[in-house]
Amino acid sequence: MKILLTNDDGVEAPGLQALSESLDHVLGLRDLRSRCEVRVVAPNRCRSECGHSLEAKRPLLVEQVRDGWHCVDGTPVDCVRVALQAMNYPADLVISGINAGANLGVNLLVSGTFAAAREASLQGVPAMAVSHYRRPGVPKEWAHTPQWLEQTIGDFLDTAILFERNHSLGLAPLWNVNLPATEMPGDQVPPRVHCAVDRKPLDRQGRIGEDGSVQFELDFHARPRESGRDVDHCFSGSITVSHVDPHFGLGD
Repeated sequence: MKILLTNDDGVEAPGLQALSESLDHVLGLRDLRSRCEVRVVAPNRCRSECGHSLEAKRPLLVEQVRDGWHCVDGTPVDCVRVALQAMNYPADLVISGINAGANLGVNLLVSGTFAAAREASLQGVPAMAVSHYRRPGVPKEWAHTPQWLEQTIGDFLDTAILFERNHSLGLAPLWNVNLPATEMPGDQVPPRVHCAVDRKPLDRQGRIGEDGSVQFELDFHARPRESGRDVDHCFSGSITVSHVDPHFGLGD
Protein backbone atom coordinates (compact mmCIF):
# COMPACT_ATOMS: atom_id res chain seq x y z
CA MET A 1 0.00 0.00 0.00
CA LYS A 2 1.31 3.43 -0.97
CA ILE A 3 0.29 6.32 1.26
CA LEU A 4 0.75 10.03 0.57
CA LEU A 5 0.82 12.63 3.35
CA THR A 6 0.51 16.38 2.81
CA ASN A 7 -0.76 19.53 4.54
CA ASP A 8 -1.17 23.29 4.15
CA ASP A 9 0.91 24.46 7.12
CA GLY A 10 4.19 23.56 5.44
CA VAL A 11 6.57 20.63 5.41
CA GLU A 12 8.17 21.57 8.74
CA ALA A 13 4.85 22.00 10.61
CA PRO A 14 4.52 19.97 13.83
CA GLY A 15 1.06 18.82 12.77
CA LEU A 16 2.50 17.02 9.75
CA GLN A 17 5.03 15.26 11.97
CA ALA A 18 2.17 14.34 14.33
CA LEU A 19 0.23 12.90 11.39
CA SER A 20 3.24 10.83 10.32
CA GLU A 21 3.61 9.49 13.86
CA SER A 22 -0.13 8.80 14.14
CA LEU A 23 -0.13 6.82 10.90
CA ASP A 24 3.00 4.91 11.93
CA HIS A 25 1.30 4.04 15.23
CA VAL A 26 -1.64 2.46 13.41
CA LEU A 27 0.55 0.65 10.89
CA GLY A 28 2.54 -0.78 13.78
CA LEU A 29 -0.58 -1.99 15.57
CA ARG A 30 -1.71 -3.73 12.38
CA ASP A 31 1.72 -5.11 11.53
CA LEU A 32 1.62 -3.23 8.22
CA ARG A 33 4.82 -1.17 8.35
CA SER A 34 6.75 -3.56 6.09
CA ARG A 35 3.89 -3.66 3.59
CA CYS A 36 3.31 0.09 3.30
CA GLU A 37 5.30 2.87 1.69
CA VAL A 38 4.70 6.37 3.04
CA ARG A 39 5.71 9.48 1.12
CA VAL A 40 5.35 13.11 2.20
CA VAL A 41 4.87 15.89 -0.36
CA ALA A 42 3.96 19.20 1.29
CA PRO A 43 4.27 22.95 0.65
CA ASN A 44 7.67 24.50 1.38
CA ARG A 45 5.94 27.13 3.53
CA CYS A 46 2.60 27.78 5.17
CA ARG A 47 -0.19 28.01 2.59
CA SER A 48 -3.10 28.13 5.02
CA GLU A 49 -6.55 29.19 3.78
CA CYS A 50 -5.57 28.98 0.11
CA GLY A 51 -8.58 26.80 -0.75
CA HIS A 52 -8.42 24.78 -3.97
CA SER A 53 -5.99 27.19 -5.63
CA LEU A 54 -2.95 26.15 -7.65
CA GLU A 55 0.07 27.68 -9.33
CA ALA A 56 -0.64 27.82 -13.08
CA LYS A 57 1.76 30.49 -14.41
CA ARG A 58 5.21 29.21 -13.44
CA PRO A 59 7.11 25.94 -13.00
CA LEU A 60 7.03 24.38 -9.54
CA LEU A 61 10.21 23.57 -7.67
CA VAL A 62 10.39 20.22 -5.88
CA GLU A 63 13.05 19.63 -3.25
CA GLN A 64 13.86 16.59 -1.12
CA VAL A 65 13.84 17.51 2.57
CA ARG A 66 14.92 14.07 3.77
CA ASP A 67 14.34 10.48 2.73
CA GLY A 68 10.73 10.12 1.62
CA TRP A 69 9.92 13.77 2.37
CA HIS A 70 9.63 16.40 -0.39
CA CYS A 71 8.48 20.01 -0.46
CA VAL A 72 6.93 21.99 -3.31
CA ASP A 73 6.85 25.78 -3.73
CA GLY A 74 3.13 25.62 -4.43
CA THR A 75 -0.24 25.00 -2.83
CA PRO A 76 -1.53 21.82 -1.16
CA VAL A 77 -3.43 20.99 -4.36
CA ASP A 78 -0.18 21.41 -6.30
CA CYS A 79 1.50 18.98 -3.90
CA VAL A 80 -1.09 16.29 -4.56
CA ARG A 81 -0.83 16.81 -8.30
CA VAL A 82 2.97 16.72 -8.19
CA ALA A 83 2.96 13.48 -6.24
CA LEU A 84 0.28 11.66 -8.24
CA GLN A 85 1.23 12.92 -11.70
CA ALA A 86 4.76 14.36 -11.91
CA MET A 87 6.32 11.88 -9.46
CA ASN A 88 4.07 9.11 -10.75
CA TYR A 89 3.48 8.00 -7.17
CA PRO A 90 0.42 5.71 -7.38
CA ALA A 91 -0.97 6.48 -3.93
CA ASP A 92 -3.68 4.17 -2.62
CA LEU A 93 -4.78 6.83 -0.15
CA VAL A 94 -3.96 10.41 0.84
CA ILE A 95 -4.10 12.00 4.29
CA SER A 96 -3.77 15.77 4.70
CA GLY A 97 -2.99 17.47 8.01
CA ILE A 98 -2.89 17.68 10.92
CA ASN A 99 -3.96 21.30 10.55
CA ALA A 100 -3.25 23.58 13.51
CA GLY A 101 -6.84 24.80 13.83
CA ALA A 102 -10.30 23.50 13.06
CA ASN A 103 -11.68 23.07 9.56
CA LEU A 104 -15.38 22.84 10.22
CA GLY A 105 -18.52 23.84 8.38
CA VAL A 106 -18.06 26.42 5.63
CA ASN A 107 -14.36 26.68 6.51
CA LEU A 108 -13.92 23.69 4.19
CA LEU A 109 -14.42 26.05 1.27
CA VAL A 110 -11.21 27.96 2.06
CA SER A 111 -9.18 25.23 3.75
CA GLY A 112 -5.98 24.18 1.99
CA THR A 113 -5.88 21.07 4.19
CA PHE A 114 -9.28 19.94 2.94
CA ALA A 115 -8.55 21.02 -0.64
CA ALA A 116 -5.58 18.65 -0.83
CA ALA A 117 -7.77 15.75 0.25
CA ARG A 118 -10.53 16.84 -2.11
CA GLU A 119 -8.11 16.96 -5.05
CA ALA A 120 -7.01 13.41 -4.33
CA SER A 121 -10.61 12.21 -4.15
CA LEU A 122 -11.42 13.93 -7.43
CA GLN A 123 -8.51 12.00 -8.95
CA GLY A 124 -9.98 8.72 -7.68
CA VAL A 125 -7.83 8.29 -4.58
CA PRO A 126 -9.47 7.86 -1.13
CA ALA A 127 -8.51 10.86 0.98
CA MET A 128 -8.92 12.23 4.49
CA ALA A 129 -8.28 15.71 5.89
CA VAL A 130 -7.45 15.99 9.60
CA SER A 131 -7.52 19.19 11.67
CA HIS A 132 -7.17 20.00 15.36
CA TYR A 133 -9.39 22.67 16.88
CA ARG A 134 -7.47 25.08 19.13
CA ARG A 135 -8.71 27.61 21.64
CA PRO A 136 -7.20 29.74 24.43
CA GLY A 137 -6.62 27.92 27.69
CA VAL A 138 -6.06 24.49 26.13
CA PRO A 139 -2.38 23.59 25.52
CA LYS A 140 -1.42 23.19 21.86
CA GLU A 141 0.11 19.74 22.14
CA TRP A 142 0.48 16.93 19.62
CA ALA A 143 1.64 13.87 21.58
CA HIS A 144 -1.92 12.59 22.07
CA THR A 145 -2.82 12.46 18.37
CA PRO A 146 -1.73 8.84 17.73
CA GLN A 147 -4.21 7.63 20.36
CA TRP A 148 -6.96 10.06 19.38
CA LEU A 149 -6.69 9.13 15.68
CA GLU A 150 -6.05 5.41 16.11
CA GLN A 151 -9.59 4.24 15.39
CA THR A 152 -10.26 6.80 12.65
CA ILE A 153 -7.07 6.10 10.70
CA GLY A 154 -7.71 2.36 11.06
CA ASP A 155 -11.24 2.73 9.74
CA PHE A 156 -10.01 4.87 6.87
CA LEU A 157 -7.40 2.28 5.91
CA ASP A 158 -10.14 -0.34 5.78
CA THR A 159 -12.29 1.96 3.64
CA ALA A 160 -9.43 2.62 1.22
CA ILE A 161 -8.69 -1.09 0.89
CA LEU A 162 -12.36 -1.83 0.22
CA PHE A 163 -12.48 0.90 -2.42
CA GLU A 164 -9.35 -0.45 -4.11
CA ARG A 165 -10.97 -3.87 -4.37
CA ASN A 166 -14.25 -2.55 -5.72
CA HIS A 167 -14.19 0.76 -7.62
CA SER A 168 -17.85 0.28 -8.49
CA LEU A 169 -18.56 1.65 -5.02
CA GLY A 170 -18.61 5.11 -6.64
CA LEU A 171 -16.62 8.23 -5.81
CA ALA A 172 -13.36 7.85 -3.95
CA PRO A 173 -14.12 8.36 -0.24
CA LEU A 174 -13.46 11.84 1.15
CA TRP A 175 -13.42 12.27 4.93
CA ASN A 176 -13.04 15.44 6.97
CA VAL A 177 -11.91 14.85 10.56
CA ASN A 178 -11.58 17.34 13.41
CA LEU A 179 -10.08 16.78 16.84
CA PRO A 180 -11.58 18.87 19.66
CA ALA A 181 -9.84 21.45 21.83
CA THR A 182 -10.20 19.63 25.10
CA GLU A 183 -7.88 18.13 27.68
CA MET A 184 -8.47 14.43 28.35
CA PRO A 185 -7.01 12.83 31.49
CA GLY A 186 -4.44 10.08 30.98
CA ASP A 187 -4.99 7.87 27.98
CA GLN A 188 -8.66 8.71 27.54
CA VAL A 189 -9.86 9.50 24.03
CA PRO A 190 -12.75 11.89 23.25
CA PRO A 191 -15.95 10.35 21.89
CA ARG A 192 -16.15 10.09 18.12
CA VAL A 193 -19.17 11.19 16.10
CA HIS A 194 -19.98 10.69 12.42
CA CYS A 195 -21.89 13.78 11.36
CA ALA A 196 -22.71 16.10 8.49
CA VAL A 197 -20.91 19.37 7.80
CA ASP A 198 -22.47 22.55 9.19
CA ARG A 199 -23.88 24.88 6.51
CA LYS A 200 -24.27 28.16 8.40
CA PRO A 201 -22.19 31.11 7.15
CA LEU A 202 -19.64 32.68 9.48
CA ASP A 203 -21.13 35.69 11.26
CA ARG A 204 -18.26 38.12 10.70
CA GLN A 205 -18.72 41.73 11.73
CA GLY A 206 -16.97 44.10 9.31
CA ARG A 207 -16.29 47.82 9.33
CA ILE A 208 -14.52 50.25 7.03
CA GLY A 209 -11.96 52.51 8.63
CA GLU A 210 -11.23 56.11 7.79
CA ASP A 211 -8.34 54.98 5.59
CA GLY A 212 -10.65 52.72 3.56
CA SER A 213 -9.37 49.47 5.06
CA VAL A 214 -11.86 46.80 6.12
CA GLN A 215 -11.46 44.79 9.30
CA PHE A 216 -13.59 41.69 9.99
CA GLU A 217 -13.97 40.32 13.50
CA LEU A 218 -15.16 36.85 14.46
CA ASP A 219 -15.61 35.01 17.73
CA PHE A 220 -14.83 31.61 16.26
CA HIS A 221 -16.12 29.56 19.18
CA ALA A 222 -19.38 31.54 19.35
CA ARG A 223 -20.04 31.14 15.61
CA PRO A 224 -23.56 30.14 14.54
CA ARG A 225 -24.02 26.39 14.31
CA GLU A 226 -26.54 23.72 13.40
CA SER A 227 -27.40 21.19 16.07
CA GLY A 228 -25.96 17.74 15.44
CA ARG A 229 -23.45 18.81 12.79
CA ASP A 230 -19.65 19.02 12.88
CA VAL A 231 -19.25 22.47 14.47
CA ASP A 232 -21.68 21.60 17.26
CA HIS A 233 -20.08 18.23 18.04
CA CYS A 234 -16.45 19.33 17.84
CA PHE A 235 -17.05 22.39 20.02
CA SER A 236 -18.78 20.07 22.51
CA GLY A 237 -15.64 17.91 22.81
CA SER A 238 -16.07 15.14 20.24
CA ILE A 239 -13.88 13.93 17.41
CA THR A 240 -15.95 14.54 14.28
CA VAL A 241 -15.85 12.49 11.09
CA SER A 242 -17.73 13.86 8.07
CA HIS A 243 -18.12 12.08 4.73
CA VAL A 244 -18.06 14.73 2.01
CA ASP A 245 -18.95 14.70 -1.69
CA PRO A 246 -15.84 16.09 -3.48
CA HIS A 247 -17.93 17.64 -6.25
CA PHE A 248 -20.19 19.70 -4.02
CA GLY A 249 -18.00 20.56 -1.05
CA LEU A 250 -20.23 20.56 2.01
CA GLY A 251 -22.64 17.76 1.12
CA ASP A 252 -26.18 17.45 2.53
